[in-house]
Amino acid sequence: MTMANAKKPPEDQSGAKEVADFMRKLKHPLKAELEAVRSIILGAHPDIREEIKWNSPSFRTTEFFATIGIRNDAVLVVLHQGAKVKDSSTAGPAVSDPAGLLEWRGKIRALVWFRDMKSIKSGRAAFESIVRQWIA
Repeated sequence: MTMANAKKPPEDQSGAKEVADFMRKLKHPLKAELEAVRSIILGAHPDIREEIKWNSPSFRTTEFFATIGIRNDAVLVVLHQGAKVKDSSTAGPAVSDPAGLLEWRGKIRALVWFRDMKSIKSGRAAFESIVRQWIA
C-alpha cells in the first residue's frame, strides 16, 4: 500500500497515539502524576479527546479547553476557553469550586496545580467536577 492509499487513523486515535508516544518518551519525576491528571480529564466526559498541542498533552471536545504543563515541582493544568462569560463581566465563568482548586488568570483562563499524588487523589472529585463544568 502506498502512502497515498494509506488510511489515516481517525482523529481520536491519532491524537491518543501522539500523546501515548509523548508519554512513552517523557523522562520526568512527576510522570505518574501527569498520567493520573490526564486520566481524570479523559474520564470526566466521553467526548473529551487528547492531542499534543503547544508541546504538551492538550484536551478538547469541539475546541481545546485544557493543556497540561509539567513543572519541576508540579503538574499544571491550564483551563482555557471552554466556559465563557459575557464580555461585560468582571468575573470568571460560573464554575463551582468549593475545594478552591482554581487560580483564575482571566475571564476564560484558570490554573489548577497538583504538586504530588496525594493532592491529585484528594482533589480528584472536585477536579472532575470542574472539568465537566468547564466544557458544559
